[in-house]
Amino acid sequence: MHVMIFGCGFSGTAIAKAFAGDGVRVSGTTRSAEKMKALRRAGIEAFLFDGETMEEELVRALADVTHLVQSISPGKADPLLRLLDKDGAGLLPRLEWIGYLSTVGVYGDHQGAWINEETPCVPVSGRSKERLEAEEGWLAMGRERGIPAAVLRLSGIYGPGRNAFCNLEKGTARRLIKKDQVFNRIRVEDIGAAAHFLSERGLGGIYNVTDDRPGPPQDVIVEAARLMGVEPPPEQAFETAELTPMARSFYGENKRVSNAKLKAAGFGFSFPNYPMSLAQLWQDGRWRG
Repeated sequence: MHVMIFGCGFSGTAIAKAFAGDGVRVSGTTRSAEKMKALRRAGIEAFLFDGETMEEELVRALADVTHLVQSISPGKADPLLRLLDKDGAGLLPRLEWIGYLSTVGVYGDHQGAWINEETPCVPVSGRSKERLEAEEGWLAMGRERGIPAAVLRLSGIYGPGRNAFCNLEKGTARRLIKKDQVFNRIRVEDIGAAAHFLSERGLGGIYNVTDDRPGPPQDVIVEAARLMGVEPPPEQAFETAELTPMARSFYGENKRVSNAKLKAAGFGFSFPNYPMSLAQLWQDGRWRG
């Protein structure tokens, strides 16, 4: 088995760890030489990919790739689909499974209602519209090749090195209050485990990879502060808070995302809700990464 992860960042590295084992070759791409060193330290064979052209070394490596994971955000179009469009079958002759990392942002705003994979997508932001187009492209490639293509729609990602404890320690945590606003989250290790699970079973289609407990974002900050034994930051009204356009856009969508389909397939989440997940991160001391 040869797993190639395009855009091997925070989630991609967790996926690499989930696949690693005897007889498994795990490769990943990144845009910088500095990040290549970090991937190699993590035991991942590293390749440079700028989203425009493939170097010879990368093309050679693709020849025996059996499992492809695409984690690069699309921009105007998916950079990898664009390159594979010309000769996908020639570049990836041994491909058995595709995983595409997307976002629950494709659903748009549902005023706090519960939604699942059957819910119509009404994406609000340009980013989410691009994601939806990329999803359709990867699912189409799976159909053309006759192999399973799985779309993993991820909610807010956190884990070691990226979490409320880190934000509290840095002094960047904010307790923004917007009436009735809820978000789902997902622990990064569960993303890795879900990708491995779907590939092992040869499953394709769309899956929400998200926790069981959508909740107000300020509650997560309060819980992390309680575990740390520090005062949470003061409450701030969302309406008057200074936010980047991207941060503000997240609050324009309000929904409760169900993970029932992935569970029905037999997947068990290791970190099904944020209170137990934060407690575990704090207790094992790996929260800084």
